Amino acid sequence: MNGLKIHIVHLFTWTFICTISGILIGSIAAVFLSSLDFVTQWRETHLWIIYTLPIIGLLIGVGYYYFGGLANKGNNLIIEAYHSPQKKIPFRMAPFIFIGTLLTHLAGGSAGREGTAVQMGAAIADQFTKIFSLQIAQRKTILIIGISAGFAAVFGTPMAAAIFAMEIMLFKNCKLINLLPSLLSAYIAHYTCLAWGIQHTTYTIPFIPFFTFSTFLPTMVAGVFFGMAAWLFSSLSELWLTLFNKIKFVPLRPFIGGIVIVCSLILLGYFTKKTFLFLPMNTSFIGLGIPHIINSFLVPVGSYDFLLKLILTTFTLSAGFKGGEVTPLFYIGATLGNALFVWLPLPMALLAGMGFVAVFSGATHCVVASVVLGFEMFGFEAGIFVGLTSIIAYFFGGAKGIYSAQLKEGI
Repeated sequence: MNGLKIHIVHLFTWTFICTISGILIGSIAAVFLSSLDFVTQWRETHLWIIYTLPIIGLLIGVGYYYFGGLANKGNNLIIEAYHSPQKKIPFRMAPFIFIGTLLTHLAGGSAGREGTAVQMGAAIADQFTKIFSLQIAQRKTILIIGISAGFAAVFGTPMAAAIFAMEIMLFKNCKLINLLPSLLSAYIAHYTCLAWGIQHTTYTIPFIPFFTFSTFLPTMVAGVFFGMAAWLFSSLSELWLTLFNKIKFVPLRPFIGGIVIVCSLILLGYFTKKTFLFLPMNTSFIGLGIPHIINSFLVPVGSYDFLLKLILTTFTLSAGFKGGEVTPLFYIGATLGNALFVWLPLPMALLAGMGFVAVFSGATHCVVASVVLGFEMFGFEAGIFVGLTSIIAYFFGGAKGIYSAQLKEGI
């Protein structure tokens, strides 16, 4: 009888933690997404703000350097904390990444939002460790809950979020029972975010051919290209980071990086004949780039758009600006798939959707979450195409991936 009582108390405790975490993280994610939409629209109508990117970068750099502490390690700190429970996740990580991401997007940095969601979610959920005096194994569950809730609220894909939260740590290091609280917190955060009036972008693939030998070969070829793009993303990130690490005073890194980015946008404007305030300026590759992702499912886009976005994003994040990698990875994959339409006999929208998911798979090493993400976003009809390209991209994406802490922890 006492054993049953303990199990009931245990069940109610974790249900309470998942519910409160989901509501809190979903609500904060809604505020974040609304704020991100506001600063993006404001930037698009006040493009002069892009010229302040170096100053914004300096502010972010100074803030993190003097006050951020361990929060500057971002997603990698969460992975390290999962495997080394003595590592602390400071609560300040949540407001710092929130503000840093908004400033990055306001001034035209090329970044995403996944890192923000994951870091806010983990930092908020981890507070329950102290409140309930949780043990090491239970703290691991808490971190999975926070990651899952944050990812689900921002992207609107709770099933993929629940698996991503476990797969980023590698399944062999997680208990299968953790999938239940991960799913519960993800769905609660997702519906909480929707309840606040947030609408997630939808992408459609109007025509999906039968899977035959004639479609099998181009699917495999596309997967190789998507994997190579993921490998290039990880490799360039490492290269830029090595270069920026040579700048000893850390706050100067985003300042110098901001100057280079602004000059690059001016140079791109010169070659594409786009102007702003009588100066050449191309803003097609800054921010999230969601309109461009949508276009890649509908009409031909530039053949080199994926490469330009890849270079700008890796440079932006390596310089010390804040945000995430996932939405840029979606952008890179979708526009690369669009470019492959000229060479591969598959529908444009299908290739864009395959790339959307597969580059994410190759770069994050979360192949199961990627396949589920494809199902959630594009339906089961596209599943075999999305699944195959995700698996192939995973094998061709290289051993490192975008989360360096995975290698340090032996995963």
